[in-house]
Amino acid sequence: MRAIRQDVLGGPEVLKLVEVERPEPGPTEVLVRVRAAGVNPTDWKHRALKIFLPDPPFTLGWDVSGVVEEVGFGVTIHKPGDEVFGMLRYPHGVGSHAEYVVAPSRTFVRKPAGIDHVQAGALPLAALTAWQALVDTADVREGQRVLVHAAAGGVGHLAVQIAKARGAHVIGTASAPKHDFLRDIGVDEAIDYRNADFAEAAQDVDVVLDTIGGDYAPRSLRTMRPGGVLVTIAGRAQPASMAEQAAERGVRFETLLVEPDFHAMTQIAELAGSGRLRAEIDTVLPLEDAAKAHERGETGRVSGKIVLTV
Repeated sequence: MRAIRQDVLGGPEVLKLVEVERPEPGPTEVLVRVRAAGVNPTDWKHRALKIFLPDPPFTLGWDVSGVVEEVGFGVTIHKPGDEVFGMLRYPHGVGSHAEYVVAPSRTFVRKPAGIDHVQAGALPLAALTAWQALVDTADVREGQRVLVHAAAGGVGHLAVQIAKARGAHVIGTASAPKHDFLRDIGVDEAIDYRNADFAEAAQDVDVVLDTIGGDYAPRSLRTMRPGGVLVTIAGRAQPASMAEQAAERGVRFETLLVEPDFHAMTQIAELAGSGRLRAEIDTVLPLEDAAKAHERGETGRVSGKIVLTV
């Protein structure tokens, strides 16, 4: 099968299209023929830096939408021919930027009939991140005020839609040219972070989703009510004292790393199938142009998601 492989860490030029052996499903696993796979910031970061993965060679990619080709012993929820989508186990289940991928059967849920593989391939990692931050961690409820940073980004624009589906009042930060898009996806208050201090413009916030890191988390504390929850997905890119700073203001601070979750993917599929959750597609490229996808992602000017088709 064809796969995008790299033998060393480095720039987009290290990504090569190669022939590798097709995997075989073991017990409780399924083999999926990949039709589309999202490209996320974590892909180009792992391409260039040693973070969670072992040394190369490896194939990147965690998002999958495709068709079940074979099922291993004991699998009952999927059959050959089923159209499915999901996120490979993060971070070590990587490998979806290829023609086939093997994963535990409950990695995947049935793709809604009303969305295509490009749309489904864009959703899993970013939507699961948003769901696990806002629903599982912060328990966003109707009437709460939610601040989403980089609200036009891959995780951000899906987080906005999930928060709206939960009945929240959503405030989003983005540059002014993206504000029409934010309003289209349901943002109630759009803040131009380039020309306004969001910590002054947003007040009485119950939940903050920090997708950026740096000083965004400590500045966000100034917007929050006591009893609020601040969730960051920016890893270690924030002060080590954040938990203490948050506690002093009566706020709970959490750092989230996304995990596969069959139940959450089922909920995401229901939202997508009903039209309440939709990925904005920035760029679609064929598998062999993975390097171009990474180059596009690293410009920092992406609205929504980049997807590779197979």
